[in-house]
Amino acid sequence: MKYVKHLKRAAALLLALAGMAAAQAQDLALGKRLFDSNCAMCHTVTPDRRALMGPGLHGIVGRKVGGVPGFGYSAALAGLGGQGKVWTTADLDRYLADPSAYAPGTTMPVSLADKAQRRALLAYLDKLPKGAVPAVPAVAASKPAASSADAGSWTADQPGRIHAWTVADLPTPYATESASNGPRTVLRPEGALPAVPEGFKVNLWAKDPDRGRVMVKAPNGDIFISSTTKRLVKVFRSSTGETADVVSTFAAGMDRPFGMAFWPTGANPQYLYVAFVNSIVRYPYRNGDLVAGGEPEVVVPRLSQAVGAHSSRTLVFSADDRTMFLSIGSASNVAERIGKAPPEPIADWEAKHGMGAAWGEEEGHAVVLAFDADGNNRRTYATGLRNCVGMYLHPRSGDLLCSVNERDLLGDNLPPDYLTRVKPGAFYGWPWFYIGAHEDPRLAGHRPDLRDKVTTPDLLFTAHAAPLGMVMYEAAPGAAAAFPKVYDGDLFVAFHGSWNRQTRTGSKVVRVFMKDGVPTGRYQDFMTGFVASDAEVWGRPSSVAVQKDGSLLVDDDVTGEIWRVAPK
Repeated sequence: MKYVKHLKRAAALLLALAGMAAAQAQDLALGKRLFDSNCAMCHTVTPDRRALMGPGLHGIVGRKVGGVPGFGYSAALAGLGGQGKVWTTADLDRYLADPSAYAPGTTMPVSLADKAQRRALLAYLDKLPKGAVPAVPAVAASKPAASSADAGSWTADQPGRIHAWTVADLPTPYATESASNGPRTVLRPEGALPAVPEGFKVNLWAKDPDRGRVMVKAPNGDIFISSTTKRLVKVFRSSTGETADVVSTFAAGMDRPFGMAFWPTGANPQYLYVAFVNSIVRYPYRNGDLVAGGEPEVVVPRLSQAVGAHSSRTLVFSADDRTMFLSIGSASNVAERIGKAPPEPIADWEAKHGMGAAWGEEEGHAVVLAFDADGNNRRTYATGLRNCVGMYLHPRSGDLLCSVNERDLLGDNLPPDYLTRVKPGAFYGWPWFYIGAHEDPRLAGHRPDLRDKVTTPDLLFTAHAAPLGMVMYEAAPGAAAAFPKVYDGDLFVAFHGSWNRQTRTGSKVVRVFMKDGVPTGRYQDFMTGFVASDAEVWGRPSSVAVQKDGSLLVDDDVTGEIWRVAPK
């Protein structure tokens, strides 16, 4: 009898161990999927692979916070490392749950609210090889002389300088080694102001400690700003236009809010729509509300199967208020892991998802979607847009515009970022092609059928400049701070700035020359001076808006400083 009991206990123990092993295997598999879709675009897990925008995560437990040489860590993480803080599993769990709560001021955009997902990701990271993390090659911190060999370099930036890139200017892939040169943010020098054209003046309009990224103007002139990291939307009001004198939290406790749009789009909206990282909600709103008029209503409960590494979701309505457009960035840099074919015949897949739509972890990504205003009738509007962070409806033409952050790791000057009118049913190339029929060598031969179906964008920007928010300049007749008439109808675009470029570019605001609502092929530096060196910046513009008085507002989501530009 005792022998039988021992056998039963042993069998039970073996079953329990097998169950634990199966659970651990499931956790590891889930952790890898979470890493691939949320982290892999910025971090590597391979010890001998050079790191990307962020440091490698192998051996992260026990490593000093902010301790990999050569990275442009935020002051928040660098400060913790300076205090001798070391990553523990518990600390990583808290950081992943809410990065900005653990390290106020961090630039980490991704969080995992689900405890089981964090456990799985940490289990996966704990099983990785513990090899040394390669240091990033040092980049000179002193200002070098401007070089005619690099027309995109920040060293030649100045208000009034004109840029014009063409398809003929494209270099070959890997013409230069791909750089990992994330900027270190330094304090703005005492008394320093951004540079603007002669005849204009600039002043600090507001300082936002929550460092919002997206600005939207309400019909009454209030400026709404969403903070993805702090999970809230705020209202800024200015009685004079010179500075903001009223600031209120409109709503908080959101799931990584980004894009916002008022509906209906006329003078008397009823709702503020907000795009969360994986849903769309709307808050009751009436002109002048400083706080949401009620609880949010879910309009679209789910956007994609997996959130992905690009968490920005930009939202606009058509001029007739019937169509809601939403842009969703790619889940990875260039979809290397999805394989050569979708899970069903290509013709069937594209009939459901649109021409050139990717699959696997990229299903529902790198697209512009369209919905009815109530969130129903979901359909794909355009595909192949790697990350349309800045999406904007042209107020006069009614065209949908996208400023697109293109792919990385092909070299300093490839491929260009761009601005384009987005045409229904069009395919813009990602991941297989870029800027027309230029095939990405990392996916050579995967989709030759798409080569002649790629829509070439309207305007090329310097590669890796990271164009974000845009606005058309228009001022009411007699506006106190109206720009000269020559600016009317042109676009202002905020460049966040590069990381995948040896010589820094971006971190400025440019003016796009337009004719009848169409980019002419040229753009001009308008607001510069945020870059201190190839390694350091003191500002990174993310969004622009035109006040009722005609002045231009520029939001810096790294420092929280909001600048106002007006004629002298």
